[in-house]
Amino acid sequence: MKIIERDIPPRAVWALEQAGVHPLLARLYAARGIRAKDELDDALARLLPPAALKGVQQAATLLADAIAQDRRMVIVADYDCDGATACAVAVRGLRLLGARDVDYLVPDRVVDGYGLTAAIARRVFDKGADLLITVDNGIASVDGVREAKALGLSVLITDHHLPGPELPAADAIVNPNQPGCGFESKSIAGVGVMFYVLMQLRAELRARGRFDQASQPRLEPLLPLVALGTVADVVRLDNNNRRLVAQGLRRIRAGQMQAGIRALFDAAGRRAEAATTFDCGFALGPRINAAGRLADMTLGIECLLTDDAGRAADLARQLDAINRERRELEGGMREQAMLLAEDLFDEGEEPPPAISVFDPDFHEGVVGIVASRIKDRLHRPCFVFAASGAPGREHELKGSGRSIAGFHLRDALDLVAKRHPGVILKFGGHAMAAGCTVAEEHFETFEQAFAQVASEWLDAATLTRRLETDGPLAPEYCRAELVDQLQREVWGQGFAPPTFSEEVQVLSQRLVGEARNHLQIKLLHQGRPVDAIWFGHTEQLPERALLAFRLDVNEWRGERRVQFLVEGVQR
Repeated sequence: MKIIERDIPPRAVWALEQAGVHPLLARLYAARGIRAKDELDDALARLLPPAALKGVQQAATLLADAIAQDRRMVIVADYDCDGATACAVAVRGLRLLGARDVDYLVPDRVVDGYGLTAAIARRVFDKGADLLITVDNGIASVDGVREAKALGLSVLITDHHLPGPELPAADAIVNPNQPGCGFESKSIAGVGVMFYVLMQLRAELRARGRFDQASQPRLEPLLPLVALGTVADVVRLDNNNRRLVAQGLRRIRAGQMQAGIRALFDAAGRRAEAATTFDCGFALGPRINAAGRLADMTLGIECLLTDDAGRAADLARQLDAINRERRELEGGMREQAMLLAEDLFDEGEEPPPAISVFDPDFHEGVVGIVASRIKDRLHRPCFVFAASGAPGREHELKGSGRSIAGFHLRDALDLVAKRHPGVILKFGGHAMAAGCTVAEEHFETFEQAFAQVASEWLDAATLTRRLETDGPLAPEYCRAELVDQLQREVWGQGFAPPTFSEEVQVLSQRLVGEARNHLQIKLLHQGRPVDAIWFGHTEQLPERALLAFRLDVNEWRGERRVQFLVEGVQR
């Protein structure tokens, strides 16, 4: 690992400090591209205008007409946290704005696969729908939309994924990544796209005289859902996404949230009044996602839709139990997948430029998490495959991939598909995460072709793990109240949480935890003793070490002390 200090533009730091920003925050913000204090303004008025989204007015007109005609709407959701929150935002928002007949349908990960298929379109039709609305999917559902249109349904696609070569023939498409869309925030999550559609729909209904500015329904109560889905989907937190997340967190901390979100905080043992992006990404998000991985995402969506605190608590407990099952399943799969990955190279050698592993006992609901773990461990693009559990598709392998910076995963799949027609049955996704289906007999062909693309696209510098940090930490900033302030800020993908680095003296170290797999350290930081912990690592540190670390507060018997969470060591 190579520890790299971020470039910190002194002019930007000075400008932020002069504008009243705390010196440490000024330094952190400047290193992440913030140049002026107004970029930190998270007021709703600073959100990008909905009208900039291509297709959003057509969508608003379609929905307003459907409300006026009392048409039945059915939402087709995705089975991850972004899809679940987007579905909840759509159902709640449409009902707020006057729709009286709104239902939803979420595909089964194993049986149905991803997105709006022709079979899903027929199920929507069988529900008596007039208007089919997708959230967090649909941009690649050419066949599904064709079937829906043949059945006489109107179709609205809301999505944020990258489109394929052909767009579906929907009545309206809202996706910032479709050709010709000038919306600045290309990283908005699926839940954010749906929230924007609702904003434009409200404006359309206002223009039609259904209500005025004073009497219009408030959409702000939906922002806790938007924040949760945005963080959990690990989209880049550009200025617009950070505003959406900040607004949602502010409402959660003030106790203004859906019953399901409150219940999920309780089930996770987290404090809603001190909610952070970490809570959304690592406590609530995984519990929602677990339903889609191992059970039925209807559980997650119902938890977010109910206003009954008792029912929300019951559903949150079920989600928590499923998440514990997911963790156990993932642990065994991760060990086996790592053994398979390590078999691909000899000890002391560098791993291959890309890794693909498959085991007949793997569960397809957890392959994405396991791929992420291998990617983190070996710093290589990775695909993990499991046999499909869908009836009649037992000889298909469903894979989920995670990538490293500098390697666009979906584009790599596209190139493999073009070089080896028929090997990949279908694929889709983003730069950093993607999925594909291959026939089991073609797994080795895929493995070799994927590694070949990686060998062409990746050089030694890209394959070297680099950990960017904010450099040394002044000892006067090692205060619990300042750490609290840092944790309240909006950090995440593309706006990395503060990580510091410097050489320290290691005073003592020992293994802790039930499995003795965490390294507890006492160190000397600029002459002051500090406790630190390195989760998931057992290798001993030298007497002096260049550490990268984040800040946390450890509470023990009423005393709050700063501790370092070690992220890496440069050897």
